[in-house]
Amino acid sequence: MRVNNWIPADWPAPSHIHAGSTTRLAGHSLPPFDGFNLAGHVGDKPDAVVENRLQLREQLNLPAEPAWLKQQHGNKVIELNKEQPDRADGAYTDVTGKVCAVLTADCIPLLLCNRSGSEIAALHIGWRGLCKRIIKRGLSMFEAAPHELLAWVGPHISQENYEVGVEVVAACSAIWPETQAAILPSRTDHWRLSLSQLVKTELLLLGVTDLYDCKQCTCANKDLFYSYRRDGVTGRTASLIWMDS
Repeated sequence: MRVNNWIPADWPAPSHIHAGSTTRLAGHSLPPFDGFNLAGHVGDKPDAVVENRLQLREQLNLPAEPAWLKQQHGNKVIELNKEQPDRADGAYTDVTGKVCAVLTADCIPLLLCNRSGSEIAALHIGWRGLCKRIIKRGLSMFEAAPHELLAWVGPHISQENYEVGVEVVAACSAIWPETQAAILPSRTDHWRLSLSQLVKTELLLLGVTDLYDCKQCTCANKDLFYSYRRDGVTGRTASLIWMDS
């Protein structure tokens, strides 16, 4: 894919593992989904989504159609070699030729692999899924121990642009005392939350120490990324991970 349409994961994964996130550049979708929207549930023309997905597969030379999930902001993670893509917020596989994928427009796409390159996963993480412990669920799918895993945080909304209310801070604080270090005061009864800081906190607590973050904000960069918080009606980018034979 064109360099400006694909952000490869910058992490020391084995060379036969491919991972990264798309941008909104190029593609066939018209405003407000312009241009490389990969989601079929946001109101975009179905033909445009089909063309974009075909372009994705051809330009990345994918071994198969990505396992498109019906994301629910929950904690279900499916095993691709045993289950068909369905209502879930994550996918895991230890089989080559399967493509794990999540769609985002502010939430965190978290990509995981083990150091030996035999297991991979992709998780979609908003604050609800995080509080439902989707990361713990995702890690439980791996045969490899957490300290043998690599984690890459793809493009997501930054703390500066992510304002939340009392209910979000309370839900997170009930699980992680470290939440207080991940918030900054905003207007009355509102705070700016670093979702990525909480994701990294959870990963570290669970034993994953090799963490990598692309540090690109979806909300701040309208030219490159979709943002639900910024635009409301908008498209979705995809974060993918797969293994060659």
